[in-house]
Amino acid sequence: MRKIRAAIVGYGNIGRYTLQALEAAPDFEVAGVVRRSGAENLPAELAGYNVVKDIRELGEVDVAILSTPTRSVEKYAKDILALGINTVDSFDIHSKIVELRRSLDESAKAGNAVSIISAGWDPGSDSVVRTLLQAIAPKGITYTNFGPGMSMGHTVAVKAIEGVQAALSMTIPVGTGIHRRMVYVEIEEGYDYEQVAAAIKSDPYFVNDETHVIQVPCVDELLDMGHGVHLTRKGVSGTTQNQLFEFSMKINNPALTSQVLVCAARATMRQQPGCYTMIEIPIIDLLYGDREELIAHLV
Repeated sequence: MRKIRAAIVGYGNIGRYTLQALEAAPDFEVAGVVRRSGAENLPAELAGYNVVKDIRELGEVDVAILSTPTRSVEKYAKDILALGINTVDSFDIHSKIVELRRSLDESAKAGNAVSIISAGWDPGSDSVVRTLLQAIAPKGITYTNFGPGMSMGHTVAVKAIEGVQAALSMTIPVGTGIHRRMVYVEIEEGYDYEQVAAAIKSDPYFVNDETHVIQVPCVDELLDMGHGVHLTRKGVSGTTQNQLFEFSMKINNPALTSQVLVCAARATMRQQPGCYTMIEIPIIDLLYGDREELIAHLV
């Protein structure tokens, strides 16, 4: 069986864990890694892999796994889809997902390629769980409570703010889907803490939540990539009330995000050209293995 050739675009936390997930997947091979610095100062785990600055240097690539910051996903995806290469990403600004889907759907169809967006754990695998719970209790309320844990998307957003030398954004669940953001920052010399804090609180990632910005001497001493979620839906099945469903997990944030990205990369090979979210693709398309054997085992 021909293996799926996947390229990793970007090599931060998500990129590193994506490499591990690809190495463990029997139906994938790593086509290479795309980094802004190319093959300069390579970490040891990339020895033996083709590391380049431009994906076109890798030859045949079936799918690009974008482990870039959320705000750069659209540009990278459009450029790669235009080459006829499928893309997956973990875009995590919930309010912008529909807009991104429309934009990349046009690009994917023009390039005769497939894009699966927001393929992390939330949005992503949690989205699939929320969809199933709404299907089996159509009338009701779902609460998604994150954490406590490190939010990678929020942390990256803080690091991009002028004057921030290092950052950690923690998500603390208050309950009923309400969250507190605890942001720990090292401030660059010459910058005012109050101004930096105000810029963080006004960023779209934080503007709708209670946010506390705390200056610390060393962010690294606080770093823990653990996270989690507790989903609850109370609703009505047919006309029967008081149906209660709960879903919980405690996770390593980048490891789970990367695993979902690799599953979504597999699923791109089974879709028609266009852009999709996780709730639009058949769940079985995420899995490796014979379809009938999977059905016999899982149904």
